[in-house]
Amino acid sequence: MTQGTATVVKNAGSHYLLSEIPLWNPFPALLRGKIRLKGSKITNPVAVGDVVDFIREDGDGPAAITAIHPRRNYVIRRSTNLSRQAHIIAANVDMAYIVVSLFFPELKLPFLDRILVTCGMYGVPVTIVLSKVDLYRDFAAQQINNFHRIYEGAGYRVIETSTRTGEGIDVLRSDLAAGAPALPDSAPRISLLSGESGVGKSSLIKAIDPALDPKVGMISEAHLQGKHTTSLYEMYHTRDGAFIVDSPGIRGFGLVDAGKEEIAKYFPEMLRVADSCRFVPCTHTHEPGCAVKAALEDGSISPERYNSYLGMLEEDGKFR
Repeated sequence: MTQGTATVVKNAGSHYLLSEIPLWNPFPALLRGKIRLKGSKITNPVAVGDVVDFIREDGDGPAAITAIHPRRNYVIRRSTNLSRQAHIIAANVDMAYIVVSLFFPELKLPFLDRILVTCGMYGVPVTIVLSKVDLYRDFAAQQINNFHRIYEGAGYRVIETSTRTGEGIDVLRSDLAAGAPALPDSAPRISLLSGESGVGKSSLIKAIDPALDPKVGMISEAHLQGKHTTSLYEMYHTRDGAFIVDSPGIRGFGLVDAGKEEIAKYFPEMLRVADSCRFVPCTHTHEPGCAVKAALEDGSISPERYNSYLGMLEEDGKFR
C-alpha cells in the first residue's frame, strides 16, 4: 500500500483521475463515502484542480481519495436554474481564461459579467479570450472595438484569437506555458478555459497543442448556440508544460453567496471611484453624490457593465 498527495485532473461523476503534478502520471481514483457527505450544497465535493491525499493498494485497482486539501481559490456557479445547489468548475486556478465569441454563438454581456464577478469574489485572476474573430471582423469591427473599450476600460486583458488563421494562438500558448515548471518539484501553473457552449474552447486547446484531442462540436444553426461536446471536467498537459482545465460549455451562470452590498466591489471600474461616493455604503442606484453614477455619465463606466450590475442586484434566482 502506498500513500501520497496528488491533483485531480479529471472528474467523471464518481470516478477521478489523479496526477502527482508537476509530474504527469494520471491514475484512477474513487472517493471515499465519508467525504461525499461534506458540503451538501455542493454537487461535486471534489473538483478538477483539487489537491487530495490518496491511498493506493498494491495492484491495478483505483486509489482511494481520503482527504481534500484547503482550496486557495475556485470558480463556482449555481448548478441549475432556481437551484440552491452550487457546482465548482475548477479549484486552485492561477488564471481563468474566459472564452467568448461576439457571434456564433452571440455573446450576452450579463453572462460574461457574472463569470467575471464570481472570479473576483473567489480570488481567481481573469483574462478574456475573444475567439473566432476571423468570422465576424469584416462586419463587426465596431463591435470588436467596443468590446475592447468596455472590458479593457474595466481593467481586464483581452486576447483576440482565431483557430483558422492562427491569430493570437502563439500569445495564448505563451501565456499558458509562462508558469511551466522548470524543475520537477517546482510549482506548476494551472489555467482554466471556460465559457458558453460553442465558443471554441476545445478548438483552442487543439490549436495550442495539436497532439491533444478534445472533442470539437458544431454550432446549432437554428439557435446559433453551441452544442455540449465536453461533458467532463478534464485537465490537459501540453507539450510546452502547461496545465489547462477544460470545462463543459455553460449556458446559465448563477452567482453563489453574492450579497447585494458586495457585488459592486467586483466591478473594478466601480471600485476605483466608489470611495468618492457621498454616502457609504452606496448602492450606486439612486443616492445623490454617487461617484459611480457620475462616472457613468462621463463615460468612464460603460452603460453595458452598469446594466449588468443592476441585473445582479435585481436577480431573484433566475438567470440566463
